[in-house]
Amino acid sequence: MARSSSALRRPPAAPSVPAGGFARRGPPGSAQVPPAAVDLGQPPDAEVAVDADRRRGRGAQSNASGRYEPLARVVFDDGWRRLEDLPPFKTTVAIDTARRIITRNDSPDISFDRSINPYRGCEHGCVYCYARPTHAYLGLSPGLDFESKLFAKPDAPRLLERELSEPNYSPRMIAIGTNTDAYQPIERQHQIMRRILEVLERFGHPVGIVTKSALVLRDLDILSRMAKRNLVKVALSVTTLDPKLARVMEPRAATPSRRLDALCELAQAGVPTSVMVAPIIPAINDAEIERILDAASAVGVQGAGYVLLRLPIEVRDLFREWLMANFPDRYRHVFNLIRDMRGGKDYDSEFGKRMTGTGPIAWMIGRRFEAACEKLGLNKTRAKLTTEHFSPPHSESAQLSLF
Repeated sequence: MARSSSALRRPPAAPSVPAGGFARRGPPGSAQVPPAAVDLGQPPDAEVAVDADRRRGRGAQSNASGRYEPLARVVFDDGWRRLEDLPPFKTTVAIDTARRIITRNDSPDISFDRSINPYRGCEHGCVYCYARPTHAYLGLSPGLDFESKLFAKPDAPRLLERELSEPNYSPRMIAIGTNTDAYQPIERQHQIMRRILEVLERFGHPVGIVTKSALVLRDLDILSRMAKRNLVKVALSVTTLDPKLARVMEPRAATPSRRLDALCELAQAGVPTSVMVAPIIPAINDAEIERILDAASAVGVQGAGYVLLRLPIEVRDLFREWLMANFPDRYRHVFNLIRDMRGGKDYDSEFGKRMTGTGPIAWMIGRRFEAACEKLGLNKTRAKLTTEHFSPPHSESAQLSLF
């Protein structure tokens, strides 16, 4: 079939698109695993897999099939329906009927061993999000599906209460917002995060929150009460102070100024706050490290952290497409710098290296961050949450103790 002039070309990773195209079959159960490194000598096609009008307000440029799918679909004009008539991507929310809500991990380079994710997928649409590959486990694309086909866990508060009440449960800080943002736009309607906080407050359980949303201020009443008992700390990620760059990288997240205002209100309410300069992307936002830390310090933030850009699995190709669409002149330079910090690869997942990278450029970024924190007096003290208030409420149906 002849392609029309408006047909969308196939990107480096085979795109998954709605019905109307053809399907190419791969080996049954095969995974689409990207090569170890992209070919910088042959940049990806500037024409993306999904038309700009259909993905307006989204971060990803394409919707490639998940790596576990046996079929890869490609859009082309077959004469029955024009590509321009395809509907735009709209946010849909399905119900995730999880049986448990606390996720455990034993990673040696992170400070928590348990977390909660009230949602799967994230409408913020951050193009660099390292959680995108998790949508492949659902048979969906880590691209546009990740930010438009979302899953909510309305039973999360009830499940949390049940798990915290288990006789063998030992309390330690629960992290929220480490995979997808609990305060993404759909939280306004579903209010799962607020109900989770109500459970944690009632149980006297410590929690650490990371978000990009000013919606966290909605729960300031609960957070301030928990802060008085040393049960909560909140970090907001600020990747840039440039609202135009923020809108391109994180199209549906709060603007940088709103995030700083949120940090200010949290700090004034007595909630321990931190700023996360994350991720740091070489030749894109690395020049702003000192400015971000200075702005955060000015509004009362006491702590700071940073994470170097991570490009696991499909994120690498999504970021590559994004670079070519928005910064084509920096494409090769950015990837060369990334490889300098990843041992010659596009990504190194080794514990202890994945967050900060290696090599002279990564070392320089780390020293710049540390020097700025030292100058501003950040990280002089760290909020240590307590478990001394933990006390599971007794259920009326629970069996009474004999002693």
